[in-house]
Amino acid sequence: MSSILIVEDEIFVAGDMERVLEEAGHQVVGVAADRRGALEAASQAKIAFVDVNLRDGKTGPQIACDLSRDYGIRVVYVTANPTQINPQAEGAIGYIRKPFSEEAIVAIADYATGKSLKVSSPEINLFNNRNGSKTTSE
Repeated sequence: MSSILIVEDEIFVAGDMERVLEEAGHQVVGVAADRRGALEAASQAKIAFVDVNLRDGKTGPQIACDLSRDYGIRVVYVTANPTQINPQAEGAIGYIRKPFSEEAIVAIADYATGKSLKVSSPEINLFNNRNGSKTTSE
């Protein structure tokens, strides 16, 4: 079981994600609404779901870069506007579009943890990390 950090400032969205992930058998080790909270919980996580726009501004992309670089965390961005994912973290898997379904959150979590080898949801876009381009899910 991989440990997941949720970086999301909308409390109802974060709580819903936590519930869905835990019901699917994943362990949520923390929920953070800003940079400070994310970095405090980072040492316990292997995967982070990171919103782009947080309580402290459009800090999600930089937080994701820090989590990936400093803690080796794999990142899934959660955003309604994927063009705002800049810079892209080295360990970024892809992004899921808001609003998202429960099935899509579970699918990308299963993929990120290696429980599933592919995802099939129009809400999910995977990055091809070798050249920074994106690929759509199958």
